[in-house]
Amino acid sequence: MQDVALDLRGRRTLITGAGSGIGRALAVELAARQGALALVGRRAAALAETAALVAERGGTAHPIAADLTLDGEPERVVARAVSVLGGLDVLVNNAGNVRAAPLEDIDVADITAMIRLNLLAPVLATRAALPYLRAAGAEHGHAALVGIASASALVGLPYYAVYAATKAGLTRFDESVRRELIGSGVHVATVYPGPVDTPMMATTQAGEDLGYGLRPVGDVVAELMAGLEARHIDINTQLPERRAMEDLNARDPLAIDAALAPSLAERRAAVSGHRSI
Repeated sequence: MQDVALDLRGRRTLITGAGSGIGRALAVELAARQGALALVGRRAAALAETAALVAERGGTAHPIAADLTLDGEPERVVARAVSVLGGLDVLVNNAGNVRAAPLEDIDVADITAMIRLNLLAPVLATRAALPYLRAAGAEHGHAALVGIASASALVGLPYYAVYAATKAGLTRFDESVRRELIGSGVHVATVYPGPVDTPMMATTQAGEDLGYGLRPVGDVVAELMAGLEARHIDINTQLPERRAMEDLNARDPLAIDAALAPSLAERRAAVSGHRSI
């Protein structure tokens, strides 16, 4: 690993899920570093709002409306980004969706949608982007691949089984690709946010009493940027109580089972309407 900080000034970056939440906030931070950004999302109006914020902060933006769950779209988006940016220095696999409920209550279509957007799309986008990231890494040593995973990748909680599986898959994918890229000049980082105050969380009724206290998106992205520039490979932005659960889960997972058991019915009622698909 290189000792020097990752220089994100003026980088050509593709961000998926850039229409709101972490993707939008990250775009604004990179814009302040004079970045040239390809902004990907399903909603053209939301992307236009992000693009305006990018311009205000000194960056340049190229909105690309796309549904990354469709066949061929991750590859098309990467090709389009490379065309408009003239290459690619950074890929941020941020787009994600969620459907929480008891597993037998989740429609197969929603299960498929989570797998396709949260896991398959990053795999295919990364595959398409690697030649360009490798070229950038060889040129200046400050290329990056960033996966926005989740606290759910570290501790599986009830009623989020499929979501947790996709985010854990992204974590291992990033780890494996990082080891393929040793010495390439491409830094690979995985981010583990806990619950964040974004539109993705709008439909849940679970609150701080159940461990779902929301962090401001600006705080999360500030920690993300600091960790990325410091070349951290794992960037954990969870609240202290969530980190304590993660530590206990590593030492004594059955203790987590016992702690959760009394609140299962309450949790089921609170999260079963949580859907961002």
